[in-house]
Amino acid sequence: MTELTDVPALLLSRIRDVADYPEPGVMFKDITPLLADPEAFSALSDVLAGIARSTGATKIVGLEARGFILGAPVAVRAGLGFIPVRKAGKLPGATLSQAYDLEYGSAEIEVHAEDLTADDRVLVIDDVLATGGTAEASVQLIRRAGAEVAGLAVLMELTFLGGRQRLETALGAAPLEALIAV
Repeated sequence: MTELTDVPALLLSRIRDVADYPEPGVMFKDITPLLADPEAFSALSDVLAGIARSTGATKIVGLEARGFILGAPVAVRAGLGFIPVRKAGKLPGATLSQAYDLEYGSAEIEVHAEDLTADDRVLVIDDVLATGGTAEASVQLIRRAGAEVAGLAVLMELTFLGGRQRLETALGAAPLEALIAV
């Protein structure tokens, strides 16, 4: 079993840099080698489940799409429900939606209207915190659903993009946990 203090180094060693993807000048952080390594993926899930328990979360929200991959095993390990936050138009039935601005345009995310209640404390999980737009929209959506935001946990924070600063107001006192900061 991996020692808790060794987890960030293990995770970072399993993240591959891909130069000039998806466009020239971008250094893409590929987590597929981490997901393919059962020791690393298990360690990541355990650490995130610990964060969920420490925040008193009652539900895990995973952001489309890699937040689904990370959030679902965390929910199972922590004994919590898992709620997907999807791109607009992907969920059947009644939904709540939240629009947000992107660098070059806008997008919209949705959650089933009945999936979150005032009794829920929600930990948002995603793979990367970049500019913070999707995370900020998810926090707004969770609050509009009547639930409380317990925090945000990400595998990796790209510090040079300023997402943490953008989220300070949105999160309020709720913690933002990044296992790796680059």
